[in-house]
Amino acid sequence: MLFLCTGNSCRSQIAEAWTRQLRSDVMEAFSAGTHPAGLDPRAVRVMAEVGVNISGQASTGLEDLEGMAFDHVVTVCAGAHETCPRFPGAAPTLHRGFDDPPHLARGAATEEEALGHYRRVRDEIRAFVETLPGALQDPDRQDQAVRDTVRAGYARIAENEGYGCCSKKSCCASDAGPTAGSLAEVIGYDAEDLATLPEGANMGLSCGNPVALASLRPGEVVVDLGSGGGFDVFVAGRRVGPAGRVIGVDMTPEMVSKARSNIAAYRKASGLDNVEFRLGEIEHLPVEDGTADVIISNCVINLSPDKAQVWRDLTRILKPGGRVAVSDLALVQPLPPGVVEIVEALVGCVAGAVLVEETERMVKAAGLGDIRLEKKADYVNAMSTWKDPLWSKIKDVLPPGSTLGDYVVSLSVSAVKP
Repeated sequence: MLFLCTGNSCRSQIAEAWTRQLRSDVMEAFSAGTHPAGLDPRAVRVMAEVGVNISGQASTGLEDLEGMAFDHVVTVCAGAHETCPRFPGAAPTLHRGFDDPPHLARGAATEEEALGHYRRVRDEIRAFVETLPGALQDPDRQDQAVRDTVRAGYARIAENEGYGCCSKKSCCASDAGPTAGSLAEVIGYDAEDLATLPEGANMGLSCGNPVALASLRPGEVVVDLGSGGGFDVFVAGRRVGPAGRVIGVDMTPEMVSKARSNIAAYRKASGLDNVEFRLGEIEHLPVEDGTADVIISNCVINLSPDKAQVWRDLTRILKPGGRVAVSDLALVQPLPPGVVEIVEALVGCVAGAVLVEETERMVKAAGLGDIRLEKKADYVNAMSTWKDPLWSKIKDVLPPGSTLGDYVVSLSVSAVKP
């Protein structure tokens, strides 16, 4: 097996080492880089912490592998995946992208924070290696494909380049639809809250108001799933006050960077230092057990390829008696196949939605009680009037005489951990 990255300094080296450590009985591991850059000292350090020595591994280039045939090639970064050559005798390449620790560490305030990024990726790679060789036999690999699509789409939104409700190439860049602020007011946000937000925090990606649904109280610890540019985190921070804490979690590095860049403006305007943003997937939250009094989420859970796991993991981090307040999109009947096939609809939260009844079943199965679901039409009705390219594509594939509101609703979900 070959693990391929651009620099062969960190992720591919870690993957090679874990495979040699954990799977040497069934496979022989190698790693290489399309542009070798030498070993990463921080990678060496965090692997040593778990008893694996990679200090003697060499940073290898593709030319060093000339003449070798591999049974499997796994690309562990997007750059390598995009430029990966074909190897004689190799099975189709599997892409399993991991976040880039050196890139994330550049924004760290301390060395310990920087090492935290390396440790998280180290552990994620180990978890993947533990699934080998079985993971190599899955021809669809659908879950990871969905995550890659969503991550790429929201990275472009964070950079104001991609699709999504208020990117520069979408409705809010023209007079074709509502602004991000007016959309937020339609779905229940207070004008005073909106006026105090840092510039760029409201990206027009909401489909409800989970902060209002949660009825936050001073001193509470809140976790926001899929925090994006920090919109709901900053609104919630003012609600919980100086004795409270709000943790935003997002899987897109560009979104986390954008949110963190807004913290200084939030502190200056509010006088509060009670928010933080963490990089991570909502199926496996980077939050300790029993941390949160309240979990909020806004139009994010339906983007997950494993929604049941999201509900299980958010239950894990809730304190006993803790509550959930989620705004999302849900289905009242299955979507036409043509809508599901539109990639932009996935990033826009439509194609990943499930039936209201399925959402309720997953919430119950996760162990939550006092479940309340409220279907609302305001957001979907507003979407139907936009001249946005995404919604135009969806309208084109709906059955004659039907509207998006015949299939999709904005759903408020509240529940309590016993």
